[in-house]
Amino acid sequence: MRSAIKLLLALLLGLALLTALVQWRAARHEARAEASHPPEGEIITVDGLPVHAKIIGSGPDLVLIHGASGNLRDFTLSFAERLSDRYRVIMFDRPGMGYTARLPGARGAWNPLGESPQEQAALLLKAADQLGVENPIVLGHSFGGAVALAWGLQRPDETAALVLVSAVSEPWPGGLGWLYNVSASRLGGALFIPAVTAFVPDRVVQSSIAAIFAPQQPPEGYADHIGTGLTLRRSASRANAQQVHQLRPHVVEMAAQYDRLTMPVEIIHGDADTIVPMHIHAEELIKDIPNGALTRLPGMGHMPHHADPQAVVDAIDRAAARAGLRKAP
Repeated sequence: MRSAIKLLLALLLGLALLTALVQWRAARHEARAEASHPPEGEIITVDGLPVHAKIIGSGPDLVLIHGASGNLRDFTLSFAERLSDRYRVIMFDRPGMGYTARLPGARGAWNPLGESPQEQAALLLKAADQLGVENPIVLGHSFGGAVALAWGLQRPDETAALVLVSAVSEPWPGGLGWLYNVSASRLGGALFIPAVTAFVPDRVVQSSIAAIFAPQQPPEGYADHIGTGLTLRRSASRANAQQVHQLRPHVVEMAAQYDRLTMPVEIIHGDADTIVPMHIHAEELIKDIPNGALTRLPGMGHMPHHADPQAVVDAIDRAAARAGLRKAP
């Protein structure tokens, strides 16, 4: 009996030491990531929450909303600069990503709740109001496309146009795989994600980035610029997993209202996108909205704003012209 108790105590002590090691190593990696990739813009306070925003350029307001596993740095490698000569470009970190806080109901290592695109749009709308944003064109990439759609539904008369790039817009068949199922769970968020933060090899990170860009290649310096360590922080990883895992029912709810989106909507999507397939999303969305235009990019994967940025810039300019903000290109 005593031997069994000693063995149990030894196991518990070992587990406690392992947990402490994982959390210490994860915290050290997070500190390094934040030191090497501090906020690029300003931190504003919205409903008591920090929201990270960056503004460049002048002209009609253009809001850029990044996708999953990212932050506003996805736009600052080179894309936003292409627009700053004729737009005031406003970029945000979405809730839980980069340097924008999670919403109160989604905080905590053991909390499995993720912020819906509607909740994210509501926070970013308030941030935009504080920054004096008026009648913007709103661009959303990937998951950010769902947030852009929610933005348009919440402010249909105060949104000049939407530009949806490789956007999640429609309910999709099937699940998301074991990694999202585990990471988004209560136990996975508390135990699995810290282990990923602490020990994930760089080759796995690079492989993940390559898969997101396929069949194109990531631009040189992309991983270093975006700061993959920011996404691998425990809170950001939990936010990403939970938001993506819980996204589908919110898309179902929004899709029933797409006929209310009467502003110009430019949809641009690659037909080789395996992350957010065009035939499931863009090809269906164009049937649901009254004032949409779809640009199909042959052979293009999930990241056209990097692989063919001019095509996305042209879509923005078309949206601006259709909204009466610029002359037709």
